[in-house]
Amino acid sequence: MTTGQPAVKIAADALVEVRFTVNGSPVTVTVPTRMHLADALRNSLGLTGTHLGCEHGVCGMCTVLVDGDAARSCLILAVQAEGTEVVTVEGLGTPDEQHPLQRAFSHHHALQCGFCTPGFLLSSYDLLARGGVDPDTLPAELSGVLCRCTGYRGILAAVADVARAYPDGVPAPGNCTARTIVGRGGTGGGSVAGTGSSAPSPEIDAEAARVPEAIQRPTGTPTVTVAVARELSSPVQDVWAVLNDVERLARCLPGAVLTATLGADTYRGRVAVGLGPIRLAFDGLARVTVRDVADHRLELLARGADTGGNRTTAEIVLRADPIAAGGTRLHADARVFLSGRIAQFGRALAGDVSQRLFEQFAEAVDETARSGSTPPPTAGASPLAIGAGVARAAFRRRLATLRHAVRTRFRL
Repeated sequence: MTTGQPAVKIAADALVEVRFTVNGSPVTVTVPTRMHLADALRNSLGLTGTHLGCEHGVCGMCTVLVDGDAARSCLILAVQAEGTEVVTVEGLGTPDEQHPLQRAFSHHHALQCGFCTPGFLLSSYDLLARGGVDPDTLPAELSGVLCRCTGYRGILAAVADVARAYPDGVPAPGNCTARTIVGRGGTGGGSVAGTGSSAPSPEIDAEAARVPEAIQRPTGTPTVTVAVARELSSPVQDVWAVLNDVERLARCLPGAVLTATLGADTYRGRVAVGLGPIRLAFDGLARVTVRDVADHRLELLARGADTGGNRTTAEIVLRADPIAAGGTRLHADARVFLSGRIAQFGRALAGDVSQRLFEQFAEAVDETARSGSTPPPTAGASPLAIGAGVARAAFRRRLATLRHAVRTRFRL
């Protein structure tokens, strides 16, 4: 890896442009400072042959070659790859011209599920490239990669065969030539530019790179659906006046800040969300698609991304109906699509947070409609406090379930 580079101070949520070579092709990726190399290879460059297992440097699944040495790409920040030459399993050989190690693995059936195979291939390459492999110590030499199928016999036999065939060192990777790497692009998870070329990339506008440029209506099954209603004391005309004013509407949503009005009923902003102990900040766009004054109905599309690769898209419908007591029943229906690590928090937690956010939002709308004033920016409950409250509520539910199970089991 490159050493002796001058230290640069960069904000934790900033994006950084990193240039290095992958499988013979010069690439430039724009990634969050804390993204590791494995995520950059997979998410920005689309080189999904690099698998991720423990992400703690234990299982060895993510092994790649960095400047010729085997390295766990989950332990290397992408920014540390600046100026290096990286080889992934895609660079080892082609389907028509496999590397000797790939042929040997196939011959000895040295794979079962295949998840560890890229790590074993590159770890084996590093070992054999140095020459002089001792069959007695081969199991220990390869112990840095774990096979969860326990299919070690075939792997050891394959590597031993190649060691005997090439006692002075295994042939170099056979698929490392300059080509265009399309990558996955997108935002939040980093982007790729200038691939396959040594031409310098244009200056990066970090804010623009992080914010999605367009909103498309999502399809498929959403991660979370929200369908809630709450009675407000304010009359429906006053509630609709708040809903119909996007600036006041945004200020009623906990953690939301409207940063720009882009025209065509499209807005740029930021939303901070707390999921348990985790706080996420999404930059994104929102576009009003329907303003039905007669039905007091507002429909929006929103899309956001954070610097950690999490993304969210949502279809939101707000409707205000008059009720007999002179108040308003405020309905909120949303289809929320999550990707990235945020999607791993589970529907229950994400659904609880959405429910709490709407409850706080409804209270703020009622207060704004009643007072006629504009709430200050970031008014309302802290999104982190809401997330912590949801986590505590989930813990209490689990505890109650456990107590019930114990009482039922022991007839207490």
